[in-house]
Amino acid sequence: MAGMAKKGGWQEFSSAASLARPSGTGSAAGQAGSGPAGAGGMGGGGSPRAQQKVRVQRTKAGKGGKLVTVITGLEIPEAEARALLKALKASAGTGGTLKDGVIELQGDQVAPALAALEKEGFRPKQAGG
Repeated sequence: MAGMAKKGGWQEFSSAASLARPSGTGSAAGQAGSGPAGAGGMGGGGSPRAQQKVRVQRTKAGKGGKLVTVITGLEIPEAEARALLKALKASAGTGGTLKDGVIELQGDQVAPALAALEKEGFRPKQAGG
């Protein structure tokens, strides 16, 4: 039943006239009400970003002993992912790449990556130790 309410929220999210109708659904109405104001003309780009399970992890598995920071769980179009990669590389001052929807930054860049992702509207968590 909750899945149906979420789907209905998506449909009604784009039409401003029907925003008042889902007000009885509780938290979904709060998200639907705050989404358009934060997203501007994007049509819902702000709310899903905060709901994504974005993980930032430092690893060196399969990298020849080199330390890399891996960002997974991004559910955004490739064009947005490339723009995000550019912003992450600039904030961390390092190189990086985008492979199959996973962003890799060179070196131990967990703290700068977390800060930059929060600035972009995501709610990232550090994974691993």
